[in-house]
Amino acid sequence: MKNDLPEVAALEALLRDQRHAYLRAPYPSWDTRATHLKALRQVLLDNRDALADAMNADFGNRAKQEVLLAEFLLVKEEIDGALRHGKRWMRSQRRSTNKWLLPARAKVVPQPLGVIGIIVPWNYPVLLAAGPLISALTAGNRAIIKMSELTPRTSALFEQLIGQTFARDHVAVVNGDAALAAAFSAQPFDHLLFTGSTKVGHEVMRAAAEHLTPVTLELGGKSPALIGAHARFDNAVDNLIAGKTLNAGQTCVAPDYVLVPRGKEQAFVERARARMAKMYPGFASNPDYTSIISERHFARLQRLADEAQAAGAQLHALTDAAPDPMSRRFPLVAITNAPDECALMQEEIFGPLLPIIPYDTLDDAIAWINARPRPLALYLYADDSATIERVTLETIAGGMAINETLMHLACESLPFGGVGASGMGAYHGYEGFVTFSKMKPVLTQARLNMRGWISPPYGKRVNALLKLMMRF
Repeated sequence: MKNDLPEVAALEALLRDQRHAYLRAPYPSWDTRATHLKALRQVLLDNRDALADAMNADFGNRAKQEVLLAEFLLVKEEIDGALRHGKRWMRSQRRSTNKWLLPARAKVVPQPLGVIGIIVPWNYPVLLAAGPLISALTAGNRAIIKMSELTPRTSALFEQLIGQTFARDHVAVVNGDAALAAAFSAQPFDHLLFTGSTKVGHEVMRAAAEHLTPVTLELGGKSPALIGAHARFDNAVDNLIAGKTLNAGQTCVAPDYVLVPRGKEQAFVERARARMAKMYPGFASNPDYTSIISERHFARLQRLADEAQAAGAQLHALTDAAPDPMSRRFPLVAITNAPDECALMQEEIFGPLLPIIPYDTLDDAIAWINARPRPLALYLYADDSATIERVTLETIAGGMAINETLMHLACESLPFGGVGASGMGAYHGYEGFVTFSKMKPVLTQARLNMRGWISPPYGKRVNALLKLMMRF
């Protein structure tokens, strides 16, 4: 279907320009790539206050310290890691050659793919734009970034800053509504990375299939937290509450629900209430707690809670404040006895509602997790090696953290990505470099070789050789 929007025509022209520029310089040197990475680091760090202010305005309230910790510090660490290791990643990798191909030599040569498309969500706009861009630049690519329309101030400022730092045929930002986003995912990029909901992920993959564009999908789903029978319980609750309230739960790897040993539900609620009072005193006016991004998302959270309560669930307020639609401040609420069929237990929550599910045995907890779509993250609180080994080996998730929440994402040497319904592919660190490279296999045959011995006409000689080859 032809799209006649002028911004789509501009996008198509931009992609053509970037591809031509790539073909003129298909393999940038490490010095060139390092220069680009340093320029990105400088422009983002120099303008971190302005970007944090824009984000605060877009959200209604988002503490600058949270933005610096959760976005800019991670971006800086990712760039620093790429600068430390990227030159080594670029080198050809020698591979062994099987005995019948000797004296040929084998290697894998990493090459830039070309032009990378990056679709950015609203919840961590700088981190989730810059993170994939770092991997793309380290691998020597060009990139076009589509920012979210739900963070208009941040998106406009990011476009301006990238525009003054990079040539438009190298890195460019485009802004627009959902129609542009749909057209963006249908472009013939050399690789497309999308971060967002599972629902939209289906649409992105369908659109990319038209050109057989390879995709990395960073989706979400319901990431479980499991508190083991012998875990340090108070520490587990404190850590989970910190992870769940970061960005008011508007985090793709936020713990979606928590499995606790049966009988510990009330102890969890009481400890969580005490932790909230310590972290966010005077909640209604506390400046450290992030607002919900939009009225629509606020209403969705209220609907999830109301529907669960109407179906027999108990809501446990963890602060003295009620949700405030004017400021879009939604305090954390623990929920017990939520029926499995209610939307709260079926949809990714993406906000400050925390279902508590009791379990009887570790077998039951593992079975509960494995009966559901594979999550983006899994959090286990346990110190005994038997529990840790079982949960590590018997569950599948995009990533896992033990006695910690969210922080596996901050380790730039670990790949970040989903599995099944929570996504496909990964980036960060070396895996990000590989994602945006063609790891080209190259076999170099020596001048003197045995290739002619197995050429037609087939006969006694080839039969004898085959018999020999099959034996060894």
